[in-house]
Amino acid sequence: MEISMRDLWTVFHGMGFGALFMLAFTGAIVGLVRMGAPGSSAILNRKDRMILWFYLAGMVVLAWATVFSGAYIVYPWYRAVPPAGTIDLADYPRYLLLSSKTTKEWHAFGMEWKEHVAWIAPIAMTMVAYVYWKYCWCLAKHGDLRKAALIFTLAAFVATGVAGAFGAFLNKYAPIRGGETIQLTKGE
Repeated sequence: MEISMRDLWTVFHGMGFGALFMLAFTGAIVGLVRMGAPGSSAILNRKDRMILWFYLAGMVVLAWATVFSGAYIVYPWYRAVPPAGTIDLADYPRYLLLSSKTTKEWHAFGMEWKEHVAWIAPIAMTMVAYVYWKYCWCLAKHGDLRKAALIFTLAAFVATGVAGAFGAFLNKYAPIRGGETIQLTKGE
């Protein structure tokens, strides 16, 4: 069993950082909603505030790790230009997609959207974490500010979902392959 270095980075980008970031949204949304839920103690105790702060900070790290690994590690492999006269475009995903009428929209629409909408998530989550850090003591009392933080959290969730879905579909039609091979297990 083996995997290429590019495959491994693609897994880290999408299934590692990106999937963990998506899973973390439930905790962030629950934490923010809980602050203003009727019948709950609107002001979280110190321990709960710290847990939510570290949770949001962890989400920010995962969001930026996802976007930076995609933009600066995986994306250049996607955009690699094939040498003149190359017939087999399997190692050049962008050109592989553009070579067929049935797949060119995956690049024209899917990748163009993915590469832009993905940046919304870390920017929005950084804003949410900052607002929480700055105003955590009184965020429960300021419903509009808490609601804005929740809306930005939901916007980051949607942006991540769109980018992740397009990434999965794009990797199905034009996977990023190549690089050094890593031997995971030896065959019989």
